[in-house]
Amino acid sequence: MKYLYNIYQILIAVPLIALLTIITSLVTALGCTIGNGHFWGYYPGKWWARAVLFLLLIPVKVEGRENVSKKKSYVFVANHQGAFDIFLIYGYLGCNFKWMMKHQLRKMPFVGYACAKAHQIFVDKRSPRKIKETYDKARATLCNGTGLVVFPEGARTFTGHMGSFKRGAFMLADELQMPVVPMTIDGSFNIMPRTRDMKFVRHHSLTLKIHPVIYPQSKGPENLKYISEKSYEAVMSGLPKELQGYEENPDQ
Repeated sequence: MKYLYNIYQILIAVPLIALLTIITSLVTALGCTIGNGHFWGYYPGKWWARAVLFLLLIPVKVEGRENVSKKKSYVFVANHQGAFDIFLIYGYLGCNFKWMMKHQLRKMPFVGYACAKAHQIFVDKRSPRKIKETYDKARATLCNGTGLVVFPEGARTFTGHMGSFKRGAFMLADELQMPVVPMTIDGSFNIMPRTRDMKFVRHHSLTLKIHPVIYPQSKGPENLKYISEKSYEAVMSGLPKELQGYEENPDQ
């Protein structure tokens, strides 16, 4: 079955995904240029992500969607197991949001341009001015009634275990007094860990666990500590036992 699945990927899935990626990028960019970026900056990407997982025959399970409301804005934080985290969240979270992503991704053909037109938030740490611009844009996005998805580890895991959480997303949530929603991703590491980038996809199920909302208790260092620690504990608790426990990520 493994070899049949690999042949299917080469002959059918990958060519269709490449075509869909180009079409989705163009539709997103055009739609956001014409108007209503709230719609065009989210829904084409959502349908694209679902199509990718459908074409690769990846089963998906979502737990806890009742914990969030489509009408409210949140800072969503999740562990970063692998490349398929993107498809899982984009396709199945069910809330309109913007990504906080590395500025290098702006250079990706088609996708980078579409992300820029959709006003995804590129994190640029090359200077204090760039960092300020990143957070200013994030503030404007959240104040506009749209959620924000962040991978607080800042890098994909090498082992499937979680590294540490950086403070940026929680500082933003504290400053704006935004509720935080922890999410646990499981299965993405099995499908394509970062050590296997650009190789055959392994068939494995994906699970997204949306934990209860963490509301601010105050404002300042105590609240920052509270929401970051509670988020880390929640995300960790959703992982299978063999993947629980901190492991240092040298890429952080």
